[in-house]
Amino acid sequence: MSNEKWKKVHVIENIFEMDMIKDALDKEGLEYSIKEYKDTAYDGLFVLQKGYASLFVRENDEELAKSIVKHIRSIPYVVFSKD
Repeated sequence: MSNEKWKKVHVIENIFEMDMIKDALDKEGLEYSIKEYKDTAYDGLFVLQKGYASLFVRENDEELAKSIVKHIRSIPYVVFSKD
C-alpha cells in the first residue's frame, strides 16, 4: 500500500454525475474514494451546503482524474421521468 496523499478533486452535484464519474474512473483503473453527504439522520441537509459528494483520488492521479471529470461534465445528459 502506498503512502501517497489523497486529494479532493471535485464536488459531485448529484447521483447521476457520481455514477458517470465512478464508471469512467473504474475504466481507467484509478483508485478513488467518494464521501457522500446524504446522511439519513439529517435528511440530506448537507447536500445543499456541500454538494452531493466529494471525490478524492491519490495525489499522483489528480490531473488525470480532473481531466476525466471535466470531460464528463461537458457531456449533456437527460433524465427521463417514468410517468
